[in-house]
Amino acid sequence: MYVPRAFRDDDLASLHATMRAARLCNLVTATAEGLIATPLPLLLDHREGTHGVLYGHVARANPQWKSAPIGDAMAIFMGPDAYVTPSWYATKQETGKVVPTWNYVAVHAYGPVEFFEDADRLLDVVTRLTDLYERPRADPWAATDAPEQFIRVQLRGIVGLRMPITRLDGKRKMSQNRSSEDRARVRAGLAASERPADRLVAALIPG
Repeated sequence: MYVPRAFRDDDLASLHATMRAARLCNLVTATAEGLIATPLPLLLDHREGTHGVLYGHVARANPQWKSAPIGDAMAIFMGPDAYVTPSWYATKQETGKVVPTWNYVAVHAYGPVEFFEDADRLLDVVTRLTDLYERPRADPWAATDAPEQFIRVQLRGIVGLRMPITRLDGKRKMSQNRSSEDRARVRAGLAASERPADRLVAALIPG
């Protein structure tokens, strides 16, 4: 990912927060057959390794796990994003030398991916993922709510994955390259939008 200095996010806590907030990511592997990507939720365990470890699972019918990856895999996490119209810039009235752009937050995680079929490891991953997303609910569902044999049968239809993160690229493009007046105008314009994502971006633009 191309990351100009003004937009670089190197703070590990910030990167992990973006990854957790994204919920769904795209896991990309390069194979002899070409690139393969799968959208899926991944669990980040920050306690393992220098940058953390990602856990998840794919459908057994998904060819991605059967195709040996060439080099590291990449997990793409996207945060809030919004279109920025040049009409908001003060520069538009002054010179007219402005163009549209897009503000966004993104994190790319890289590392070797391991696919596994062990039932006990799979159950652990499924349980942890389920707990993560069910925990905020008033009446959370747990894997133990279903019959054990039923869960064991369901596990046969998936394959687990573990990806130790060896490198993280973080980008937070929030109009940092514009003047304070332009940033204030973009922030106000997005804050007035009907789109929730636009309002999220407005709150991230520095003063």
